[in-house]
Amino acid sequence: MARHDDNVVWHDHPVTRTAREQQHGHQGVVLWFTGLSGSGKSTVAGALEQALHRIGVSTYLLDGDNVRHGLCRDLGFSDEDRKENIRRVGEVAKLMVDAGLVVLTAFISPHRAERQMVRDLLEPGQFIEVFVDTPLAVCEARDPKGLYRKARAGELRNFTGIDSVYEAPESPEIQLDGEQLVTKLAAQLLDLLRDRDIIRS
Repeated sequence: MARHDDNVVWHDHPVTRTAREQQHGHQGVVLWFTGLSGSGKSTVAGALEQALHRIGVSTYLLDGDNVRHGLCRDLGFSDEDRKENIRRVGEVAKLMVDAGLVVLTAFISPHRAERQMVRDLLEPGQFIEVFVDTPLAVCEARDPKGLYRKARAGELRNFTGIDSVYEAPESPEIQLDGEQLVTKLAAQLLDLLRDRDIIRS
């Protein structure tokens, strides 16, 4: 990690996060979806984003595979690279919250310490941990990318849930049953956002 340069100074700008939130008509927040590969993180996050878009909420979905095509294309899947992957995404999500957006992130993010690292970047209430709790057997049966098959065959190393640990959240803001209908799970998340007065639609 590069040392912080004392000559690099943070600049405050006249348009604040509060002003941006007022323009959007809702608060900026991160919904951090975590769970095993195949648990339904991206599917539920995508369904929620569609529902929010329909009611005029400004959103952006950061997906684990997509960021590895650009922002994190230089990273592999070692513990060190996974940590850096999450750090970069956390910093991007923080900027998007400052822009007043509802940010949805879909990452396995297997380690509690890394999820806490992102939480600590944000102000209290701006980080909502969404645990998509789907049994390993169900995820493996779904196996949409064929990754579990490769991991079981020894063709893919350090695969979360097989030969690399997944640390389930101990106290997420919301825990979803990943075997339920996607529409039901998206509705639960909409209710959560309304209950917290993040959105008003």
